[in-house]
Amino acid sequence: MYRRKVIAALTKPIALVIILNLLLCGSSFAQVLRVAAAANLQSVIKVLQKDFKQKTHITIQPIISSSGKLAAQIKNGAPFDVFLSADMTLPESLYKEGFSTRPPVVYAYGSLIICSTKNIGFENWERTLLTPRIKKIAIANPAVAPYGEAAKEVLQQKGVFDNVQNKMVYGESISQVNTYITTAVVEVGFTTQALLKDQANKTIIYWKIIDPKSYSPIKQGMVILKHAAGNSNAEKFYKYLLSANAKKIFVKYGYRI
Repeated sequence: MYRRKVIAALTKPIALVIILNLLLCGSSFAQVLRVAAAANLQSVIKVLQKDFKQKTHITIQPIISSSGKLAAQIKNGAPFDVFLSADMTLPESLYKEGFSTRPPVVYAYGSLIICSTKNIGFENWERTLLTPRIKKIAIANPAVAPYGEAAKEVLQQKGVFDNVQNKMVYGESISQVNTYITTAVVEVGFTTQALLKDQANKTIIYWKIIDPKSYSPIKQGMVILKHAAGNSNAEKFYKYLLSANAKKIFVKYGYRI
């Protein structure tokens, strides 16, 4: 009887330690990483999310919106852990204002395309935009969306921006522009090449890559935010996005590395 009591007394602390370890492990696996992601990443983030979870068992929760809106939410106290912008200006601004403890890095370069649900011909697309058959042209709002800024830059370089301003339909984000294009609300639009890999989009798209030399490089920047200070999962995701595996996925979805 005495021996049984001794064994019981010894095993209780051991069992308690095991239970605590299991609970701690369970909580680390259950912890969700909140990732503020630019609208152009809507398709690729799902693939990155799945691949990252398979490798680390860490779940990420993407919050998708325009880069400008996400940056504003971060400055207003939104509890995001990592910010994936469509440019470098906004992450740099957040770093300078103390919302991140380290400067941003480029995780990918965006690729701009012109596209339509109709085969309008894109050999001399700048002339096509001037014709009466093109009544509406979708671009993201240049004030808040880097892809919209790039599209405006291209149109200005081609010398047609002033002539097509009355045809412009501005989307608050690139995802809204994609909706305008795929639902044929507009005849033509400028968007991210990633649209072509969007599995949710079953619409046939005719498209042409815009020469990257005709607009400033779309450097897409990433920062770990102060909300994630000391969060090892945020660090793991940060390093993952710079890994060879993540780069392969980005390239597959039309981004440049």
